[in-house]
Amino acid sequence: MQTHMHTHTTHTHLYCCRSHLARQEETASLTELRNILWTNRKPVAPVNQVWPNLYIGDESVARDKITLSSLGITHILNAAAGRHRINTGLQFYRDLKVEYYAVEAADHPEFNLQPFFRSAAQFIDSALKKNGKVFVHCAMGVSRSGALVLAYLMICQGLLLVEAITAVRLNRDIGPNSGFLEQLRQLELSLNTQSRQIPEEDCTNTS
Repeated sequence: MQTHMHTHTTHTHLYCCRSHLARQEETASLTELRNILWTNRKPVAPVNQVWPNLYIGDESVARDKITLSSLGITHILNAAAGRHRINTGLQFYRDLKVEYYAVEAADHPEFNLQPFFRSAAQFIDSALKKNGKVFVHCAMGVSRSGALVLAYLMICQGLLLVEAITAVRLNRDIGPNSGFLEQLRQLELSLNTQSRQIPEEDCTNTS
């Protein structure tokens, strides 16, 4: 695990520089992305660190305050919030003193997750800049949470979608549904055509 984390840290600036200089590169097709995501998959653990101080996990961990406390989690992003989904909220975590952000997303290809990409990325980025530890979850820690973490890596770390998937898969096999994957492709296209300063503007990057 430590080896992977050091790898991530070392490669962050390389990814950033390379992807910003090569934004005109063609975005991977949906088929290519699915092939990357579903090749050589391993069983998914309840929680994994997928980027320094950034964790993806499932509902069992989201409800396990002892585990969250032991991991030192300071921020929780619930990508499956809602009365009929995982209805935790700040009240549930009142004894943990965490910051909480809710996204009421359905794990369905027709659900539009795009409006949450930048706000979720800002929540994660702000927490990490304050040396916090962020736990992003949905029901299984595969589709909704995976998509939001990929969006963060693209928006705030300057990674291309394929690079973001590859980085996360070093430690966890995620699998955003086909609709979310297409929305992430559209995010990449929008980042391709907008200013090179978009990551700095959308996030709290002070460098």
